[in-house]
Amino acid sequence: MSNDTLAVFGGPPIRTRPWPKWPHSTTSTVDAVRDVLESSRWAISGPYDGRTSYERRFARAFADFHEVPYCTPTTSGTASLTIALQAIGVGRGDEVLVPGITWVACASAVANLGAVPVLVDCEPDTLAMSARLAREACTARTAAILVVHPFCSVADLDAFVALSTELRIPLIEDCAQAHGARWRGRPVGTYGVAGCFSMQQSKLLTSGEGGAVVTSDEALYDRLEQLRCDGRRFADTATPGRLELVEVGTVQGRNLCLSELQAAVLLDGLSRLAEENEVRSERVPYLEAALEAIDGVSVLPHDPRVTTRTFYNYVLRFDLDAFAGNTVDAIAQALAAELNTLVNPVYVPLNRHRLLCPTRIARGDMTDAEVARLDTRRYPLPEAERARQTCATLTHPVLLDDKASMDDIAAAIVKVQRRAGDLRALSQEASRGAF
Repeated sequence: MSNDTLAVFGGPPIRTRPWPKWPHSTTSTVDAVRDVLESSRWAISGPYDGRTSYERRFARAFADFHEVPYCTPTTSGTASLTIALQAIGVGRGDEVLVPGITWVACASAVANLGAVPVLVDCEPDTLAMSARLAREACTARTAAILVVHPFCSVADLDAFVALSTELRIPLIEDCAQAHGARWRGRPVGTYGVAGCFSMQQSKLLTSGEGGAVVTSDEALYDRLEQLRCDGRRFADTATPGRLELVEVGTVQGRNLCLSELQAAVLLDGLSRLAEENEVRSERVPYLEAALEAIDGVSVLPHDPRVTTRTFYNYVLRFDLDAFAGNTVDAIAQALAAELNTLVNPVYVPLNRHRLLCPTRIARGDMTDAEVARLDTRRYPLPEAERARQTCATLTHPVLLDDKASMDDIAAAIVKVQRRAGDLRALSQEASRGAF
């Protein structure tokens, strides 16, 4: 078999050595987890053992990292979105603007509160929600704007803050893909009333599952604390052997608390986040220089207002004609085989995403008209659809490797393009989702 045969057809891949492992742990991670395991407290609902809990230590460190006074950790990014929406009063019949291309949890968190996710198309240069289209989508029922900072980009926060202020509609930032990013020198997540984060396995900061909400609003923080802890919050003083939590109940909460094990992992990971972000930011210019020599491949432009850019799902945009007219799914499958790592098309637009089906959770006394408002198929998303048809992503661990690894990525693209005609033998349909 020729050395030029594509790996997806059994040829030798471009990449044979392993990529950096993700998630990864260090000796300090293991020490932190062992400290929890050997303690008498594995959750904030356990008795106070005389030490500040890891959950409170992480909350304070993460708030400091974002230069705000408050942080409420949660079980997941979805939980962080849920309590942020609840804390500002979003409920049944309200409308929340949601990006048309993002992970499904943004819309499902809205729908699961009985509210209506209103899908808004993206900007082609960032794949983030269009502020112009968001303005057009606002109605008297709009209770919140949920903006996401996706694909190594940041939504136009100047425009969204202005829109939020003008129309007096709260702005919530989903920063699940942007841990450490800054807009005009200020951390993302601090421009809206709340910034929501996910610490799921693939994220830049992870504990397998987990999340957090940051805010500068003390009253909002009080509601967030209760919403994720069955209506309880931390007492001002603690007594060893007794719970630190006091029952308040000014809101109806639920148990969405981060465990001590997760908090210990996150606190340790936070100490490395800035350094790892810096490594990725050093690799990207080298990679982009290599990609410039390849016809038919481009990357998303950098907005200079993003003064610190972070790299999660790194987008490659393909001119399909330069790849023999194959779909981005076939191109991504071939690149994944050459590189021995995940290469995925971007998210399926939410107006046709199989995991978003809010009409199926309609219950109780909802009228047919109320159910119809939940049908997300009614929103046109041409830019999101164009992105899905032409864009694929590299996951961030590849950007933690050396410069020679960036050459491997470029070489794989060149090889796939050279043998693109062979890809006609592959299924041209989507075979997997994007993270």
